[in-house]
Amino acid sequence: MKSDTSKPRVLVLSGYDAASHMRWREQLAALLPDFHWHGLALPPRFFRWRIRGNPLSWLNEPLLQERWDLIIATSMVDLATLRGLHPHLASTPCLLYMHENQFAFPVSSGQNSSVDPQMVNLYSALSADCVVFNSGWNRDSFLDGVDTFVQKLPDRVPEGLIETLRGKSRVIPVPIEDRLFADERDAVNWARPHLLWNHRWEYDKGPDRLLKFLQVLDKRSVPFRLSVVGESFRNQPPAFGRIREAFGDRIEQWGFLESRDDYDRLLRRADIVLSTALHDFQGLSMLEAMASGCVPLAPDRLAYPEYVPDLCRYHSYEQAADTEADAAADGLERLMRCRPKPSGPEAWRASVLAGQYQTLFDDLIHAGKTDLTFQSRLC
Repeated sequence: MKSDTSKPRVLVLSGYDAASHMRWREQLAALLPDFHWHGLALPPRFFRWRIRGNPLSWLNEPLLQERWDLIIATSMVDLATLRGLHPHLASTPCLLYMHENQFAFPVSSGQNSSVDPQMVNLYSALSADCVVFNSGWNRDSFLDGVDTFVQKLPDRVPEGLIETLRGKSRVIPVPIEDRLFADERDAVNWARPHLLWNHRWEYDKGPDRLLKFLQVLDKRSVPFRLSVVGESFRNQPPAFGRIREAFGDRIEQWGFLESRDDYDRLLRRADIVLSTALHDFQGLSMLEAMASGCVPLAPDRLAYPEYVPDLCRYHSYEQAADTEADAAADGLERLMRCRPKPSGPEAWRASVLAGQYQTLFDDLIHAGKTDLTFQSRLC
């Protein structure tokens, strides 16, 4: 086995280390042991300060004074400023991984509108040697958002900007762990399906739409059981309280599950995993549940058409929640009639995606060494 000193040295920068970002970078290190991994991460709080201030927070960080074979930065990192403040990093290959993009991120009523987060994404993408998105929808919404944004600028916007960004963009999803893919599980209970809603408890995941959907099912006398789980916060949308009050007799599991084992068991027990989201750049919770044997039911928008079968998508009405609730109920009744078999998202399996990451990292490192050799000849 090669010693660590013989392995390419990779530095991962996570500017807003949310749970999904932490899981992704730890998963990469576990999947790709041929690299020597180091990381810098900032806590996921004070969003505006994090996305604008991470180069300042890391200004005197000793790791940034070292030499690296590859730098991988998440989309919250101000990569352009970081490379400017540490000039030796300009010759280090840099990959920007876009878990999300600020051009398609919904702004809540409690936030002040600002173009700063969008500009950080744009400058970071231009500064990076390669930009990787976790879904095609994430990539396309970013490029469309940049295009719309620059058309509003008064003058001196360079030609070919979108083509430049598109040319350095790739799609490699966050992997789903192999262990989650179910070999065997109990048959789906189509007579009284167990519905699982397993998303962050915030407005952009559509809890109001979940409530309306359940009310339609109740009105139509469609039998169901329900589990509502996911990360919750101090301030929760009022729809959750109304759901628990109205449908308490049908609830199997409620609230955040501290134990990952308990959560995995719930994924294997549930029949249908449901999304009502208005925002989801990849949909890890949906993909995990599908890998565990759940049949998906999701709106026909966002990244869902990339992996949710046609039969399992209901019509999207973003501006008409009541109409969409009826469409979702129609979708569930269609599933109960057609009874599709669960199908795991094999292309998102970690052992499948590991090779794509390995090849890309190897290529970037090789290109970086070639460039350095060429530069040394010029000096």
